[in-house]
Amino acid sequence: MDFKDYIRVIPDFPQPGISFKDITTLLNDGEKYRLAIDELRKLVSDLKIDLIAGPEARGFVVGAPLAYALGVGFVPIRKKGKLPYDTIEVKYNLEYGTDVLAMHSDAVKPGQNVLIADDLLATGGTISTSVELVRQLGGNVVGTAFLIELGELNGRAKLPGIDVYSLVHYDN
Repeated sequence: MDFKDYIRVIPDFPQPGISFKDITTLLNDGEKYRLAIDELRKLVSDLKIDLIAGPEARGFVVGAPLAYALGVGFVPIRKKGKLPYDTIEVKYNLEYGTDVLAMHSDAVKPGQNVLIADDLLATGGTISTSVELVRQLGGNVVGTAFLIELGELNGRAKLPGIDVYSLVHYDN
């Protein structure tokens, strides 16, 4: 199945020259959403995974159902100030500034194998920050999984030594 058929592409959003990949059209089709998660599950099924971590917000709609399908736990990675317990934080660069991602300080135990899942791999900033959070707690990042990978932005370069699993690839 070509999941690109269920992803709406919006030209010039959020700014001219950007071709936004909108997964809401995939998510609102229950059968295709289930098939996409099942295909991701198949891609990572050979890995030894204890937990899946997903950055907010679209990492939740990929990571949580994938964790459920694999029978493992899910760890939310949130913006600073959104988690109620003690957290660890990592600051990262955005195109026009910086942001901070956080995770509960007890979310990952040393030695646990963690897969990081999100909707999209673009420049790799959010995912490399997520990797750093998991590693700060002693977790072992066994891979990353995405619905979409934007190859021309080379996000893989920010994930050296980490396997990347993507359902759909766009190269321009």
